Amino acid sequence: MTSIFYITFIGFLTGILGTVGGGIIILLLKKIEENFLTFILGISAGIMTVVVFLDLIPEALDIGTDISTLSGMFLGVGLIGLLDFVFPHQHFQGKIRNTYYKAGMLLAVGIALHNIPEGLAIGAGYSAAQNLGLGLAIIIGIHNFPEGMALATSLCLAGFSSVQILLITFLAGLPMGLGAFAGAYLGKISPFSLSLALGFAAGAMLFITFDDLIPAAHEKNTGKLAIIGILLGVFLGIFMTGYF
Repeated sequence: MTSIFYITFIGFLTGILGTVGGGIIILLLKKIEENFLTFILGISAGIMTVVVFLDLIPEALDIGTDISTLSGMFLGVGLIGLLDFVFPHQHFQGKIRNTYYKAGMLLAVGIALHNIPEGLAIGAGYSAAQNLGLGLAIIIGIHNFPEGMALATSLCLAGFSSVQILLITFLAGLPMGLGAFAGAYLGKISPFSLSLALGFAAGAMLFITFDDLIPAAHEKNTGKLAIIGILLGVFLGIFMTGYF
């Protein structure tokens, strides 16, 4: 059985590499074409949808019951919905530096809080099966790149230095490790708690996918690029599910 400390380390690594990696891309390129961001968001949405329905929910049902799975899903949707209401973490825009400063700070807090349930998905996934946890870590890491890019863009416009941007993106990624620890710990208590944690992860990822990723992808491109990315993400998700 995979060690809780190892799972926690993977959670920290996933969160940091995703957000910091996205920040580095912005610092190197200074500007990202919206078509590229649309495509990446679409792929991420497609992959996460497949993982929820082919991995997380079936695994939760297999380990626990309909009640534990659905209860976890309702909790996941409810928590992410509450976080989105209090700390929305995308689509910040502004015309003056002070506005970007406030947006950047709110965005950093929002990403950090959203990373906790995403880390919980990794921890619960590892508790169920190592290949499931690894697959989730890779997928969530990919998903965190656009978030790191959005955060770095706001911070750049607010006048933050490169070092400050890297530090803030680093700190925003850290809470994923805490979530991974919680998910791994819950997963080792009992089959019911593991099923509950997997259901929670499924609900959280569903909300993020349908409320954030898919609308954001379509918002940035009026053509078919978003749906092409989503469908490609579905195909990739099926392949990755079979592989991992």
